[in-house]
Amino acid sequence: MTLNAAVVSDLGMLRPNNEDAAFAGSRVIAVADGIGGGPAGEVASQIVIRAIEAADDPEIDPLPALRRAVETANRLIKEAVEADPAAEGMGTTLTAIVLAGAVASMVHIGDSRAYLFRDSSLHQITRDDTYVQNLVDDGLITADQARHHPHKSVITQSLQGRTFSARYSTVAISPGDVFLLCSDGLSDIVTDEAIENVLRTVTDPHAAAERLVKLALQAGAPDNVTVIVTQPA
Repeated sequence: MTLNAAVVSDLGMLRPNNEDAAFAGSRVIAVADGIGGGPAGEVASQIVIRAIEAADDPEIDPLPALRRAVETANRLIKEAVEADPAAEGMGTTLTAIVLAGAVASMVHIGDSRAYLFRDSSLHQITRDDTYVQNLVDDGLITADQARHHPHKSVITQSLQGRTFSARYSTVAISPGDVFLLCSDGLSDIVTDEAIENVLRTVTDPHAAAERLVKLALQAGAPDNVTVIVTQPA
């Protein structure tokens, strides 16, 4: 199998630069959302995406390849900060999927999301590494309240050249499956119901990705917005 994937990224309505980075290869899709402000976030997200590109090789085992890529990216970010102390605090989220046969292997760090659209239903297959998600898990606030919480963007895990915790998992692929990866510039302001409706009614990956970014822009898009829509082919 290979991936029929489309990537659409936009600055949004308020940001002067795009700290998101993305990649869609023959079997790898990945989204990274830089943190740290200014050029530092851009540097971190680009570092991790370049490292993930190495997993786009059908001859290597996907999960070990993802682990190597993530460790390499974290080391390179550490080295970049050591070389330029002004970049202290820069980092990035990462959500990436590698397709191998009928299995999708995934790594997730931070709050960039992965969704699976299957049998006309949308399923979030990553858990946000955020302060508000912890509140939801503890029953202190609802998922809807989390969407409007003043600290919704506070993440608890990222690649910053330090110790981190990443989640690795696999998903069996079924015929007709659609995978969606996005930065929080989409998921923070476009509801899952709206995302599901787009994927149900727009079958072309590029048209669907463009439509989702347009919805974010229509809602004000205070952050960068990056979307990847893909179908195994």
